[in-house]
Amino acid sequence: MAARTNAVRLLERLGIPYELREYEVDPDDLSAETVAAKVGLPAEQVFKTLVARGDREGVCLAVIPGGSELDLKALARETGDRRMEMAPLREVQALTGYIRGGVTVLAAKKDYPVYADETLELFDVIAVSAGVRGLQVLLSPADYIRATGARLAAIARPK
Repeated sequence: MAARTNAVRLLERLGIPYELREYEVDPDDLSAETVAAKVGLPAEQVFKTLVARGDREGVCLAVIPGGSELDLKALARETGDRRMEMAPLREVQALTGYIRGGVTVLAAKKDYPVYADETLELFDVIAVSAGVRGLQVLLSPADYIRATGARLAAIARPK
């Protein structure tokens, strides 16, 4: 039985149905594409959460599909920032409460603004980290948006 993470507890508190999928973690390959293959979903259906910082609005979380990269200029346009950069990896855990490979918006340490790529709505079910490496939570895009308050925008581009 998979661990009950803070992210899972949040979904239960909100009455949101979900499915958990465990997978073997390779610390040398935490890519969304690898995770997708291990949980049996196409990469574009497995969303990764990235931490970014703007020059005006500060920290935000960006949720984009596996197999893509964050378009920092597009994200800056959405947030009202002039410049946007990825938060340094050494700051990610302090900002979110999660380690690389386990970062999720669900039950993050602070309620940062959340921007999710608009392709999220193309699927009946998406997967996101359950807050630890080796565990993905599957849920509907509408429930994910409800739980996170994510704003949809075109913020991803192909790698």
